[in-house]
Amino acid sequence: MPGSPCLVWLLAVTFSLVPRAQPLAGDSEEEEQDETPLPAVPCDYDRCRHLQVPCQELQRAGPTMCLCPGLSSAAQPPDPPRLGEVRMEAEAGRAVVHWCAPFSPVHQYWLLLWEGAGAPQKGPLLNSTVRRAELKGLKPGGAYVVCVVAANAAGESSVPGAEDLDGAGGPAFGPCGRLTVLPRPLTLLHGAVGVGSALALLGCSALVWHFCLRERWGCPRRGRPSGAGL
Repeated sequence: MPGSPCLVWLLAVTFSLVPRAQPLAGDSEEEEQDETPLPAVPCDYDRCRHLQVPCQELQRAGPTMCLCPGLSSAAQPPDPPRLGEVRMEAEAGRAVVHWCAPFSPVHQYWLLLWEGAGAPQKGPLLNSTVRRAELKGLKPGGAYVVCVVAANAAGESSVPGAEDLDGAGGPAFGPCGRLTVLPRPLTLLHGAVGVGSALALLGCSALVWHFCLRERWGCPRRGRPSGAGL
């Protein structure tokens, strides 16, 4: 058929001129939005919060990825924690100590308590979520030094000695601080009564001593002034 090649060529030219179907603009925008990652936000992690869940667990539990604060290497001992508020209860002889976790991996904490010279008393081991502990058996009027220690598999944080603490509160933002337990109100009352009794006794003794000397040695009488009326 002599006309077949021309017919085929005509059909090819016709199909090449037909515009190709374009995707809908709305579908393209939705695909681009689905592929755009959501911006990461900081995790709800407070290193000073008591019973704080580890940040890595918050990342796994959240619907979206959040950011954790940077930590030092787990192959190094942790940095010292920061001692925070210390609430004293002098009448009960106890204190509640708060602290903040360091920017390091921590497995456990404990407290060290100095009373004067000598070795410190070591408190019980506390897990990594704890940020608060209680000190008991404090003596009224006593002076103490308390330090918070953090530890991991590589070792424990450094702690200055009790003699290295300068001033009443120790180094600023450090792991240690000084505690002074106020005397109980009843003790102050007894002390005031004792001081008052001692002063009263001293005054009475001075008066008795004065009159005894006057009675023993006599007191010179003043003569009657001349020119006095009869």
